[in-house]
Amino acid sequence: MIIDCHGHYTTAPPALGEWRDRQIAALAGDAPAPVPADLRISDDELRETIEANQLRLMDARGIDLTVFSPRASFMAHHIGDFRTSAAWAAICNELCHRISLLYPERFAPAAMLPQSPGVDPATCNPELTRCVEEYGAVALNLNPDPSGGHWTAPPLTDRSWYPVYEKMAEFDIPAMIHVSTSVNPAFHTTGAHYLNADTTAFMQLVQGDLFTDFPTLRFVIPHGGGAVPYHWGRFRGLAMALGKPPLEEHVLGNVYFDTCVYHQPGIDLLMEVVPTRNILFASEMIGAVRDIDPCTGHHFDDTHRYLAAAKMQVTELTAIQEHNVRAVYPRLDALLRGQGR
Repeated sequence: MIIDCHGHYTTAPPALGEWRDRQIAALAGDAPAPVPADLRISDDELRETIEANQLRLMDARGIDLTVFSPRASFMAHHIGDFRTSAAWAAICNELCHRISLLYPERFAPAAMLPQSPGVDPATCNPELTRCVEEYGAVALNLNPDPSGGHWTAPPLTDRSWYPVYEKMAEFDIPAMIHVSTSVNPAFHTTGAHYLNADTTAFMQLVQGDLFTDFPTLRFVIPHGGGAVPYHWGRFRGLAMALGKPPLEEHVLGNVYFDTCVYHQPGIDLLMEVVPTRNILFASEMIGAVRDIDPCTGHHFDDTHRYLAAAKMQVTELTAIQEHNVRAVYPRLDALLRGQGR
């Protein structure tokens, strides 16, 4: 199989965005707040958005299944308060669940958390529990910066995050560390903020000792790990200066990188620097980079082409495309086994 561990519902029907606009307008007192029942999206509308977009490209690229979560830039945890985020997360998570019911062999849901700046992360646990127990979520997205680019949250190693980690350990479920929209004009959302966050999260984990307290915790750092593979020597040296064990012992037992890197030299570097067992196939298709690369004639986000062209053994390729994902996402593996795959 080819399993894409990083997909977002970026093509949701316009009604979803319209509901969100009404919710935001209500925060300013310009209109009454909408209720979940106000959002009416039929199964046919869901099928239309998926079959013409994600499913079409998955078929064209040979991708069997995608781990599917709400649109990252739409999470926008900085807007409103916890109640705002809770209502928004519930609606977005339900849509991804419905997609997984319509296409059970092609999509598995991942949960968006109702995070809010300055709010105890433990408040996310009821929605996380609901998504796992009722929706069959196989992963969650964890935003290390709910403030939207101002970085007011404590590092991921801070004990305030522990209630979420305890629930992750209980459910044996991984988290993709993924920020949302940047409202800081210094940081472009997808060109700077996303990659900054990937790099920052990795360094936070290097500085701390989180995995001593949570030895089974698993994090996926997307977008190829941001700057991490490119500056591997820097991180190795900093770990030594901090008196930490080698990265292979300190973090790589719990941290993984996806292949959302949109050119061949970047993929080649990732393969050379990071151990194969720590790399998971992903594309984040119809995401930040949607155009065709004029140098290749193919879409930038067709990452399977880069892997196919990389110099690796067949066993390494199958590990990255399937076996590593199943190991890091045991609930996904159980789902697939239940389907006879």
